[in-house]
Amino acid sequence: MSVSSPPEAPAPPPWAALSLIGIIFFNMLGFGIIVPLLPFYAASFDAEPWEIALIFSAFSIGTFFGEPFWGRLSDKYGRKPLLIMTIAANGLCYLALAFAPSAVAAIGIRLLGGLFSGNGSIIQGYIADVTPPEKRTRYMSYMGAAWNVGLIVGPFMGGVFARPGAGPIGFQLPLLISASLFLASAVFVALIIRESRQRDLSASHQPNRWAAMGEASRHPVIGPLMLLTFMVGFAFTGVESVFGLWTEARFSWGPQEIGWAFAIVGVASAITQIFVTGPLSERYGQGRMLAIGMAVTTVCLLMQPFSTSGPMTIAFLTLSAIGQSVAWPNVSALISETADPHRQGQILGLNNAMGALARVAGPMCANLTFAGLSIHAPFFIGALVVAPAILIALAAGRRAQAWRQSPEAGPDTP
Repeated sequence: MSVSSPPEAPAPPPWAALSLIGIIFFNMLGFGIIVPLLPFYAASFDAEPWEIALIFSAFSIGTFFGEPFWGRLSDKYGRKPLLIMTIAANGLCYLALAFAPSAVAAIGIRLLGGLFSGNGSIIQGYIADVTPPEKRTRYMSYMGAAWNVGLIVGPFMGGVFARPGAGPIGFQLPLLISASLFLASAVFVALIIRESRQRDLSASHQPNRWAAMGEASRHPVIGPLMLLTFMVGFAFTGVESVFGLWTEARFSWGPQEIGWAFAIVGVASAITQIFVTGPLSERYGQGRMLAIGMAVTTVCLLMQPFSTSGPMTIAFLTLSAIGQSVAWPNVSALISETADPHRQGQILGLNNAMGALARVAGPMCANLTFAGLSIHAPFFIGALVVAPAILIALAAGRRAQAWRQSPEAGPDTP
């Protein structure tokens, strides 16, 4: 069936999407400052192993619940107020983390931080609001590049300002810097970013999260793409979680070598997303490039256990990340094009929630198979999980193309 247009609002200026992408960089910079320090931060409380694990996973659990919730609210009340609120709340969570009295308190704060960090669907919805469909993959890839660059610079800053030997107080300065970046970003959005849509009170008819999930899973384009998001996220985050242990067992690597490896991967991913992903998708089609990205990832996962040196390992890891960089922006773009414009935020949020769920399940499975089967098992299992995604991507691309050519005759959109 055909879908109605979203509420019209005064058009934001052409630089609005790029300004918001700049905000993503500063948010990920704040996030990246803390991530590599978390094991040391948790250990400073003399935390038990399960507490350390929860300090990590609580964030993704919160994100799982936050993504569809904030996306749905932004469809109804507009993107800007929800962005200001979630970004500011994130900053306050990092501020609270700087003064957490115990590991249990830190777990609770991380859970809340993940909930408020689940605002990617708002940002994706804003980009979808202000960019034409043919340019959407390009801007979604810019968003991914900002994410990657923030995660490259952030850990470096965290290492410079942290003082692990001082106990929990030694992490206050990095946490305060993170909080400041988020709060400054919220002020920038409030003063500079223009709303991309009017309040849409008709969105009050939106189904709840679980009903929407059922509708989306039955949709011939969105359902397969959400499954793909989970499958690939499950495989890739699982491999990332054991990569340090695997390289230690194979090549006696330590934190420095692993840090350099991921820095190279981040630079390659950012360059791909800025200069390669958008033009290729516009020329060859989103579904085709999504499938190619999945194929590259599958081959690299299969070959990684057979690498014989550090440079070969980094090469496979980098190629795999390039495959992901070519693929992922197309998922968000295809979903935004085929979802009901009144519900873009909610549907993009459901897809992001599937990614958050994968970030919980993937590392858990990878660590169990790494310890119980073989150190190579996560790579082989990951390849087996990703391989079907090639066919899923091609099918979703064909169905999305049919929808573009004849929306009235195309798939119903949740």
